Parts: sequence; C-alpha cells; structure tokens
Amino acid sequence: MSKNFRVAPEIFEHIPAKERYIFQGSMPGSMEDEDPKKPAVKTSKLQFTHKMHAQKPRTLPGGGTVRITDSSDFPLSRTVAAAHVTIPPGGLREMHWHPNADEWSYFIRGRARMTVFASSNSARTFNYVAGDVGIVPKSMGHYVENLSDEEEVEMLEMFRAPNFEDFSLEQWLAGTPERNVAEHILQADERAGKASVKELEAQKKPVKPKL
Repeated sequence: MSKNFRVAPEIFEHIPAKERYIFQGSMPGSMEDEDPKKPAVKTSKLQFTHKMHAQKPRTLPGGGTVRITDSSDFPLSRTVAAAHVTIPPGGLREMHWHPNADEWSYFIRGRARMTVFASSNSARTFNYVAGDVGIVPKSMGHYVENLSDEEEVEMLEMFRAPNFEDFSLEQWLAGTPERNVAEHILQADERAGKASVKELEAQKKPVKPKL
C-alpha cells in the first residue's frame, strides 16, 4: 500500500480490518468545499445526469404532453429509454405498440385504464392509480385512458433499449392502401370510409423513434 500510494507505511497502521457500514462521521461543508475536482484530476467527458423535466414537452394531438429521454439526448443511457407522459382529463394515449422492447409503466398520479391486446383475439384490461406499475410485452397493442374528468394522468414509460420507439394504429392504417382501409373497416358506409381515409392521410409517417 505504501509503495502504491508513495507514502510511509505508518500511514496505514489504523486501516479498519473490516468495512465500515454505519458509523458517526464528520459534518460535510459546502458543495464547493467538498468538490474533489482539482487540476490533477481528469474529469469525464460523459454527462452522468439528465434533467428530464428540463426538456421542453411536446404537445400530443389529443391533448397531453410527452418528454422522451434516450441515447439520442442522453448518450450515456444506452440500455434505458423513457417517456414522461401526461394525459388530460377524459383523454386517451392512442392505441400503439413498441417494436423494440417491453414497456414498464409507472403511474405517478391520476386514475388510468389500460387495455392490452395480444394474439388470438385475447385482451386484458387493467385499472391503475398513483404508485401502480404495469407491464406491456413488446409489440402488443395497448392504449391508456384517463378515467377522471378533473385530474390528469401522469406516468412514466420505461424500456430496456437505447432508443424510444412506438408505432400507432393510426400510423399503421395510414400506411395501408386507402381502398383496403375503406373497404375492410367501413365497408357499410362509403362516406364514413372516405372521411376516415382523408383523416389518416395526415398520419403517413414511418416508425418513429420519438412520439
């Protein structure tokens, strides 16, 4: 030890034989006094913190907001992506799915209902309140509805992935030939079919890494 740190051996005579877990220590000083940074210390070029609430939120078409954090704006976050979502009273987080990872949902406030659609015509509906956690398997369609007429829903969507990706049902239909959409979904009402196709025309976008 003395050779490693280039000091006299006596310095290490009182090193504890076991690790110290809980003990009475000294009171810390100011942040400036405690900062270990000195000219001889090489600081990392990586940013280890990210203030998600400092991001400017994006307003969603149906109301509500979203802030997305992943490796595109927090490079160190190579295995975690997240979305901070608010849903207005009576609003809906549109039907969508995530093609690259399972979703872990944490509800911060409000009352919400989520329906998850799997294969073979199977689906499950769950109700959530603040403090609840939900899991949505990768590529399973789902939506989140705000059950309150007064309070907004605030939630976190977390993914074990370097990038946030979602794909909405509206996008999927917008990428389908218009004639097929009108004939298969609204075949009994030609006028309604044409109106829906026109509405979908504005949604023709590829799979997006951001909402």
